[in-house]
Amino acid sequence: MAWLEDVTRHVAARVGVDAATLIVSDDDAQTLLDLAGYAAHETGERTNAPLLCHVLGRAVASGASLADLDAAVREYRP
Repeated sequence: MAWLEDVTRHVAARVGVDAATLIVSDDDAQTLLDLAGYAAHETGERTNAPLLCHVLGRAVASGASLADLDAAVREYRP
């Protein structure tokens, strides 16, 4: 994840945000990748993967836990 950490630090510096608040842990990365795959496979639309990750990131920024969001996504039934 060297590239992701490097670009995260660059983006944080560029926009004036504390990079430590943006770094993705290995566990969170795995959860997000799993959810992205889940979104793509469940819907048949690959574009839902990055869009779901964006929604999840906004929810985490608003105070939700990634574990709760993971559960919410997986329990959703249209």
